[in-house]
Amino acid sequence: MLALVIAIALPACGQTPAPLSGPVGSEVHRIVSLSPHLTELTYAAGAGAQLVGAVAYSDYPAEAKNVPRIGDAFRVDYEAIGLLHPDIVLAWRSGTPREIVERLRSLGYRVIELDATRLDDIGDQLLTIGNLAGTQSVAQAAASNLAAQIEALRLRYRDKSPVSVFFQISSEPLFSVTGAHVISDIIALCGGQNIFADLAGIAPPVSVEAVAAADPEIIMAAGSPDDSEWQQRWQKLTQMTAVRHGNLYTIDRDLISRSGPRILDGAAEICEAMEAARTHADQSSASGG
Repeated sequence: MLALVIAIALPACGQTPAPLSGPVGSEVHRIVSLSPHLTELTYAAGAGAQLVGAVAYSDYPAEAKNVPRIGDAFRVDYEAIGLLHPDIVLAWRSGTPREIVERLRSLGYRVIELDATRLDDIGDQLLTIGNLAGTQSVAQAAASNLAAQIEALRLRYRDKSPVSVFFQISSEPLFSVTGAHVISDIIALCGGQNIFADLAGIAPPVSVEAVAAADPEIIMAAGSPDDSEWQQRWQKLTQMTAVRHGNLYTIDRDLISRSGPRILDGAAEICEAMEAARTHADQSSASGG
């Protein structure tokens, strides 16, 4: 899963993106996906049967494991793609290397670039894929369900006291997220303040010193559910509020690093962690700590 975490940190391209949707009824029967989260979106939009190629780590839903592999986050096998004769190739605008997109277009493939900087964008992408694949009804249902879940979280946490947050997407090197990243949108949804929201880019490198100076009330990291090794670096910094209050939480990487419908499960984990941090702060205040 390291490739997925690194891919989050790739800069967004500054070029004009391809159109996000095609005409209803267009002949799209064969789809290739260049990112695991785009694979998930394709299935969620009801177009899994049209998916003929995907990259490594496309493992959700279970059927995706059987889709032929055409590369990974950083390289693709152009010959393998050619043998699949795709009508469209779905690319991740801020993750798929620019040279891959340009090469595919030069070879005559229709490349659709998708990205999400806000949770609401995910529903739009579901509709885009459904439009292209002719599965509009399934995509609309999935988008509506997603919107309802987002609104439920928004209503639940909109009046909560703010919590300052550092979100770590990788430890070596240390990367975080800015206000242009969907994870930052989730933090805001849960009533939090991303300490690096104002930095440039999407997922910049940061220093331990900068994190310590910002003194967040909670530190979260994308990782496997049983991953706690990353916490050791921070536990040494006992002067930090997050460390003093025991507010170090691992968020399931598969959920939070893939901008598909499952990211709402990751959002729920973030909201719950922040709620625990609020409780710890109240307890500390009550005890005079």
